[in-house]
Amino acid sequence: MISFLILLAIVVCFSAILALALNLQWGLGGMVNFGLAGFYTLGAYTCALLILKGGANTFVATLGAMAMVAAACALTALVTLRVTEEDYFAIVTLGVGEMLRLASLNEDWLTKGALGLSGIPRPLDHVIPHDVYVYFLLGLSVALLLATLAVLNVLARAPFGRIVRALREDDVVAATLGKNVLWARVRVFAIGGAFIGLAGSLHAFYYQYIDPTQFTNLVIAYAFMERHWELVTKRLSSAVTADIALIQLERSFRPTTNIKPVPLASRNDTALMAPGPRQQAHHVPHYGAHCGPTPASRNRA
Repeated sequence: MISFLILLAIVVCFSAILALALNLQWGLGGMVNFGLAGFYTLGAYTCALLILKGGANTFVATLGAMAMVAAACALTALVTLRVTEEDYFAIVTLGVGEMLRLASLNEDWLTKGALGLSGIPRPLDHVIPHDVYVYFLLGLSVALLLATLAVLNVLARAPFGRIVRALREDDVVAATLGKNVLWARVRVFAIGGAFIGLAGSLHAFYYQYIDPTQFTNLVIAYAFMERHWELVTKRLSSAVTADIALIQLERSFRPTTNIKPVPLASRNDTALMAPGPRQQAHHVPHYGAHCGPTPASRNRA
């Protein structure tokens, strides 16, 4: 039970970082990111590929994943917001996210497609003993979550955060005051992308195996529900509480895995459809299913 709670806490940590990144992009910047699952995929695969094929250590791979997702988010925001209104931005992010997901599925030469990438090493796994490593990974995840909370709180209270909130409320007024609307939005979307890359790296470290089926739109659903809970409570730390509740609810509804079905090769399907004399000798008819006489009624007769 303790092991399950520790592993669940690690999942909660990197899922909460993902929700906090969405809160920065949408809650503070006013830019809805429907491509969250795709950028999350990009972060996990970038981290894994830098380690497995680039020979980087886990720290450099994490920084590379954060930089890659930040650059992808910045490019998406820069290209989109220059030519269209904010209302169409969510549709563009949805298309970019789906493009990234399909690339991870179909580019076999790089990502191995549906087979996925396995053997992803964890931070300091060759230094820390195996029997206590799970506690180290939990401590690392909690530390990164607290650092994310601290950084986002500082950004929200800094002059940059006030500018971004002004753009969210009325960008025309902010532009008349001399603020660069486009540049501020690109920056806030890129910063959120960096934290998405951090969450994707922790995902890769935790599972040590990634494939495209792990990054479905359920990721977006979780993050959006956590974002709405933050709106209700008006606190960034509420994402952690909402994440705990959602993940525990999802785990409780999973089917039981220790029930093994009977193999088809061990069953005589022909005998089940047409029982022979041996099966008929042990066959007990169900008399309530038809209108024929029961044995009791024949004895009375």
